[in-house]
Amino acid sequence: MADRLVIYSTAPAQQRQDGLWLDAKFVQGMERHVAEWPGPVSVVLRDAELPLPFGVHCPPGSLGFDLAVIPRGAPILPHLGRDVALLVAAADDHEALDFPAVVHGLGVKLVYVLEYTLGTRLRILWMDRKRNPLRRARSALWTLKQEHRLRAALRGADAVQFNGYPAYEAYRGLVRDAHLYLDNRLSASMMATEAEMTARADRLRNGAPLRLIHSGRLEPMKGAQDLLPVMDMLAARGVDATLDIYGTGSSGAEISAGLDRFEGRVRLHDPVDFARKLVPVNRTEADVFLSCHRQSDPSCTYLEAMGCGLAVAGFDNAMWRGVQTRSGGGGLAPLGNVSALADVVAGWHHDREALVTASAKARAFAVDHDFDRVFSARMAHWRKVAELEN
Repeated sequence: MADRLVIYSTAPAQQRQDGLWLDAKFVQGMERHVAEWPGPVSVVLRDAELPLPFGVHCPPGSLGFDLAVIPRGAPILPHLGRDVALLVAAADDHEALDFPAVVHGLGVKLVYVLEYTLGTRLRILWMDRKRNPLRRARSALWTLKQEHRLRAALRGADAVQFNGYPAYEAYRGLVRDAHLYLDNRLSASMMATEAEMTARADRLRNGAPLRLIHSGRLEPMKGAQDLLPVMDMLAARGVDATLDIYGTGSSGAEISAGLDRFEGRVRLHDPVDFARKLVPVNRTEADVFLSCHRQSDPSCTYLEAMGCGLAVAGFDNAMWRGVQTRSGGGGLAPLGNVSALADVVAGWHHDREALVTASAKARAFAVDHDFDRVFSARMAHWRKVAELEN
């Protein structure tokens, strides 16, 4: 019986002197894929020299699935044997856009997973400091040409799973079977407890300083350059607040150089383990997640912060707008308007009850989209497409 699942992923893989390193989030997700798929599982990754700030060492035999790391441009067909029922591929990788033709005639079903819209891809290009204006223009033209291939590929797939509202709204009309999900790593057991929510609410109602937190890659496309200016503007407004930043990236040195003026109210930390360190900090040592993200990609950080009971103050990108309008779990500022973002936080400083309410709504929304629920729904959809489940 053909029941093998093959996953073509854009997750980075690195061969180092001490062996194979993979992205920690990817490995965690694959453990669940293996657990919930009724047959064997194989993974195909492209060999790419990408940074792995959250990498894990994977000794031989430590993974519960077959893994092939292939060069860019190498065909996937050799990895689709007779026992394959379903190929799941990242449509954000242009090398996966010919897969409808590859699986045609093999009896293999194809599900694409898509995160980025055309607008998001173009904005990411223009924010790339490593490219000069001419290179950015050429890359944008190439991206526009790839959009035609992407749309044709989506039409040719058996189903498409959309991570986040922007991609779902942009492309769902092209596909036969559309499934929306909100990716995140927060299981039900990791959500803020009622006691923690009550303790935070009591603290806020007593007028304690606001504790802001930010975590993630410190890159221009993530809005890292706006973090300190927001704190400057809060100080100018007389708002007593602190900010803890967890992460690393190209903006890290710039942030570190600007810390002295805050006299300890802003602190920069190295990345920490998500489940063992960051989640407890979010749940017990923070009140607001400060997001300066200007892109509309489906950052899992929103749901993960909300599940810890944090209201989110963020820019009006398409993804956060979609979450915020459906949840009420935070505030919106016009895209790129740092002053307006500071006003959102300042408003909560003066209206603590509004912040307590937003925190409760944030957690309630995250509970409805916890990792286990979202993941199991995705896997059930895959099994249905593969005709392994009625």
